[in-house]
Formats: sequence, structure tokens, C-alpha cells
Amino acid sequence: MFDYVIVGAGSAGCVLAARLSEDPDTTVCLIEAGPADTLERIHIPSTFGHLFRTEVDWDYHTHEEAHLGRRKIYLPRGRVLGGTSSINTMIYIRGNQADFDGWGQEGWSFEDLLPYFRLAEDNERGESRFHGVGGPLSVSENRSRNPMSTAFLEAAGQAGHPANDDFNGAEQEGFGFFQLTQKDGMRCSTATAYLHPAAGRPNLTVRTGTTAHRIVINGSKATGVAVGGPEGEEVIRAEREVLLCGGAYNSPQLLMLSGVGAPESLAPLGIDVTAELPMVGTGLQDHVLLPLVYTHDHPVSLLAAGSPENVQQFQETRSGPMTSNGPEVGGFARTRGDLPAPDVEFLTAPVMFVDSGLAAPTGHALSFGPSMLTPASRGRVELASDMPTAKPRIVHNYFEAPEDMDSAVEALRMALDIAGQEGLRDYTKTAHQVPDSDSDQDLREFVRRYAHSIYHASSTCAMGSVVDADLRVRGVEGLRVADASVMPTLVRGNPNAATITIAERAADLVRGIDRRGRESEAGA
Repeated sequence: MFDYVIVGAGSAGCVLAARLSEDPDTTVCLIEAGPADTLERIHIPSTFGHLFRTEVDWDYHTHEEAHLGRRKIYLPRGRVLGGTSSINTMIYIRGNQADFDGWGQEGWSFEDLLPYFRLAEDNERGESRFHGVGGPLSVSENRSRNPMSTAFLEAAGQAGHPANDDFNGAEQEGFGFFQLTQKDGMRCSTATAYLHPAAGRPNLTVRTGTTAHRIVINGSKATGVAVGGPEGEEVIRAEREVLLCGGAYNSPQLLMLSGVGAPESLAPLGIDVTAELPMVGTGLQDHVLLPLVYTHDHPVSLLAAGSPENVQQFQETRSGPMTSNGPEVGGFARTRGDLPAPDVEFLTAPVMFVDSGLAAPTGHALSFGPSMLTPASRGRVELASDMPTAKPRIVHNYFEAPEDMDSAVEALRMALDIAGQEGLRDYTKTAHQVPDSDSDQDLREFVRRYAHSIYHASSTCAMGSVVDADLRVRGVEGLRVADASVMPTLVRGNPNAATITIAERAADLVRGIDRRGRESEAGA
């Protein structure tokens, strides 16, 4: 029996476990299906791509995507302490202020959340209105400055895009180097930042290799979690609350396995309904990347990151190509002048990035392209089986909404404009994966053939439909969800920072703390 049982030791779960166990009179159990984060490649930034489709990846994919040539799109998700923060590209982007204000949820505006962003941060730029120091999460400058990265920024300026040295400051729009969740040139996941410093607490139990089968609900109250492990199924009891932090795919899956969902979806699988919530698993959103790839003969790409001299530099100074996160630089832009905020994020990597990162580079290359930030298309997560170990059925419905394709066409024209500038001439000599022309037909065909997920799923347990503004699951006492699935809409940018902040605020909601200066009625 524990006070709190947390399911999923990812970007949110590690935060919650660390914060809730700060009270020595509170007992916390953190459950993780995957292993501990002991693999060396987790911690060396440039080797993150080698973690795809390994034992630390859930290795999901979509069902056939009707508007992308019926392709199945690869969806990596971290299955390890730290979750996806242990296998991602470490880009630290909060999202646009308009995102949080647009959620329309009490306590979740940008000004409400800014104290939590600052609370989490230990930003090497120092303290300011927008940044914090002394928090668990190390936010640092990129220690790899590839010549192609700086050349891309030069070309973006030549194409008329402004420079921006802080995407998390007063203005998001513009181009520059990303700040990263790294510490001394090494990955800083939420396991590194939050969980490991708390691991010695006697009131915190961490169980790896333990798969959640269902939430135990007695009457209308969550009382524990049924899990499977080496010794078969058992129930871990929760005296106060169960906190679900499985992410946009696994959180709705576990709710449905527990009978929380749409009756018409659960009945065919023989699952009894414990709480009728038809919106569980719906509203799925993601960012897609439209990657252009150019090859060249300059030996400066990350293909050579593991050379003896680069390894030595990394070992001696924790700098150089082995600290590269891949997409070192990028920027935010609008495909139309009348938009209230950017709808495109450019990601630029000094390496060949093809087949969703699953194919090994075959030569020196520059890869860059727009990620579409505000999709109108919506997908869903469904159960494929009543077996808890079965992968869920995921349909993103990418480009179902015609306006998404219209925006992608304009974004690709923007990318081709940057590629044609003088600053990139040395690196764009040979087209490897590029539209045949800038005609609507060729650009749309390029999208259908090459667009893929950039791994930013959200919104399947959204505030306002599945959970309330205190993250409580409607119709079930003692159960909350705290991860990217609760976002009503996906933030403009890489969602890891926002997910960490959701967990920071969730911990305060549970403990009855309100950082706006008054006691939280929700948590009291």
C-alpha cells in the first residue's frame, strides 16, 4: 500500500515521483514497463538515433494513413526511466504563449504556468523574467556548432527571416540555435534531473520491468494498479491517488483497459464500463516533418561524429559533434501573414535523416524542413485487444483536413527558398530527397511520399473532455492524468518542456499548493 501510485516513469512521471516524495510522510510507488536508463547511448547526445526500435522504445506505428499513400508511420516512444526524454533530441521549447492562453482552462494560462517553467529550469543563461536557475532540469547551450548549422542560419537571414537567440523569451518567431536539455554536454532527461537525485529516499519505490495492466476501480474510486511482472499479476494499492503518466498513446489505452471510455468501443472486447467517457483516445494531434535532404562532399556532417578525434574531444571537454542533438538549429515562421503566431517550426540537422531516422546515413548530407505546428486533422487511439501487452491501434489521420496540406505546400516553398540562398550553396549541390519542383502538384506529392511524424503526440485525454482543470478523470475518484495527453491542443514546438511543466503543476495540485499565492481549493 502506497499513498500514490504513478504509472509511467517518463517526462511527467519522474517529475511527479520526485516532487511528491519530497514529503517524508508520503509514500510513492513509480511503475515503469521498461528498464533503468543504464545504456551509455542514452546519455551521449549524438547516439540517440541508435535507440530506435530497441528495448528502450515502445516501437509504435500508425495504422495505414489514408492521406499519406497508406503508409504506416513510425512512432518511437521511450520505454525506459525518463521515457521519451531519454531518447529525444533534447530540444527545449516551451511553446507559444498563445498556446496556453488558448487552452481556456483555469490555472493553465501562460502567466499561470511561467512560475512552473522557471521552477523546473536551471538555465545556464541565468535568471530573468522568462528563465529560472537552480531547478532540477539543466537547460544549456548547444556545444556542437556544425558549419552546416551556421550556414543554414545565414541562408535563413538571406531569405528574410529574423534571427532569434531565445525561442522561450518574449518572442518565438525567428531562427537560431536551440537550447537543449543537457548538462555538461550529456543528456539531461527527467530521470537524470528529477528521479535519480530522489532515488535514495526511503519513501520512494521505483519498479522497472513492471507493466500496468489496468487501473483497479472499486465503485467509482481508483484504489490501485494491477501490474504484470516476473512473478505474474499483482495489485499495487493506492491509498490516496493513482496518477497516470503514460503519454498520449498509453494513457488512453490504460484507461480503456480499465473500463473508462466509450461503451461501444469497449463492449466488443468484453470490457465492462466503469466510467462512460466517449472522448478517451480521441482528439489525437501530432507534428509532421517535411524533410528535405541534400548531399555534398564536405566531410563535416555527423556521419563522422564518432571519429577518434571527436571521441577524444568529447571525453576531454564534453563538447564537439558527439554532444550534437541532431537538429542543432531551426526557427519559427508563419506560412501566412495574417496568422496570430507561427505555424511552422524548422528543424535542421547536419546529417542524412531519412526513413524517420531508421536508415543509416550513406554519405555527408544536410537535412532540414518544416514541422507543421497547428494541424487541423485529428486522430484517435483505440484498443486492438483486451490484452494489456498488445499495442494500441493508432490512427493520426495526417492531412485529413485540406487546410493542413495547403499550409504544408507553403511551408515547403519557404524551405526551398532557404535552400536556394547563397549561404547554403556549398551544401545543397545534390538533391537527395527534394520536391521535383515548386508546383502544387509536386509539393503535394512530396508530402504524401515523405512526410512523417516528428514524435509529438498529444491531446487524447484532454482537459475539458476527459479530465478537468485539476487533471482529475471525470467520473472516477482518486485518478488523475498528467502528461502530454491532457493538452487540449498541441503546443507550437517540441512538447517535452510543456509536459514537464504539466507534471510540476500536477504535483502542486495534488499537494494543494498554488504558486499564484493562494491555497488551491482543488488540492485542499
